[in-house]
Amino acid sequence: MSPAKKAAFIGVLAVFALTWIKPLWPVEQALHSSLTVLGLAGLWWVDRRWPLGNGAFAAICGFIAVHCIAARWLYSNVPYEQWLQASLGWSPAATFGWQRNHFDRLIHFLYGACLTPALVQLARHVWPALRGGQAFALALMAIMCSSLVYEWLEWGIALLMSPEAAEAYNGQQGDIWDAHADMLLATLGSLLSWPLLRKIAR
Repeated sequence: MSPAKKAAFIGVLAVFALTWIKPLWPVEQALHSSLTVLGLAGLWWVDRRWPLGNGAFAAICGFIAVHCIAARWLYSNVPYEQWLQASLGWSPAATFGWQRNHFDRLIHFLYGACLTPALVQLARHVWPALRGGQAFALALMAIMCSSLVYEWLEWGIALLMSPEAAEAYNGQQGDIWDAHADMLLATLGSLLSWPLLRKIAR
């Protein structure tokens, strides 16, 4: 593992540890953090078998770090509004007329944007004859399918909880189209990464 990858991996581990200082909702955070642990273990294993580029590896670490922050506040309660008002004097809710906390939307968008470069590289590791566009198409489909499976998993877990606990875990905030919006944003994140990937390839 290169020094850049080690730094990124240590950085995300530090963020993970910090988000567990005096947790606000320990049980719910633990549910979300289980995906973080699986993601870090998977990233380590994949990079050892099919080494990723520094940028692709760092992008996944960045996504996991932001996910750790989201997990601490259960997505729906991330106080980004207060942070931005305190640091920049700017209110996204006032500017855009938002009625809900949109940090969960950011996470799903970053899922598509940050994982696609690695998926493209993995596709070309496994099938070296693939062209760039073909590898990207496979990566895009992987993002779309995994987003769907995650929403199924989230729904299945919610069925085992009380309505209040399910709402807190899912973070729907009363939006019946929450799962659809999340999958769409992951897809858009993946699609928007393609111009950058093409530029890097050239």
